[in-house]
Amino acid sequence: MGFWKSWFSGSEAAAATKTTPVEEHTTESVDGSSQSGTSITFSSDRDLDLYELEELCDAVGWARRPLRKVKKAIQHSFLVVSMWEVRGTQRRLIGFARATSDHAFNATIWDVVVHPSFQGKGLGKALMQYTIKKLRAEDISNITLFADPHVLDFYRGMGFIADPEGIKGMFWYPN
Repeated sequence: MGFWKSWFSGSEAAAATKTTPVEEHTTESVDGSSQSGTSITFSSDRDLDLYELEELCDAVGWARRPLRKVKKAIQHSFLVVSMWEVRGTQRRLIGFARATSDHAFNATIWDVVVHPSFQGKGLGKALMQYTIKKLRAEDISNITLFADPHVLDFYRGMGFIADPEGIKGMFWYPN
């Protein structure tokens, strides 16, 4: 596991997780719309409107999942991160990610989603950096993720690599 140790130690980790400035809970809009009173905020509160999350997932074309299972997945996740567009007193869910963990060494990031209207503006990167920062604050050093093939380059650009040191994942699915 030397790869993981080198990835999260020293100046390489600082470069990997601080390429876009993101404050702990709030940052100005990446697209420069702060003049209109718009900001982007992050939250690790698990109390989400599941219908709003379902609308976000619908917007990117994900298959619907039973809300009772989504609720259970959120409840049992180690970390839940939501990203919000805030305009005055109104807020809109525009991004989401969650991670499961053994609470000691390893975490896996799941369900990373950014609304299509907000893609290509650096917000997906900011969401991932915030998520990694929160995991690292819990002393998690091995971070993996599951991603669709069409977004692998996005994660590679953030320093993730496929099959480090020849590690091979295996999956079991019911028939």
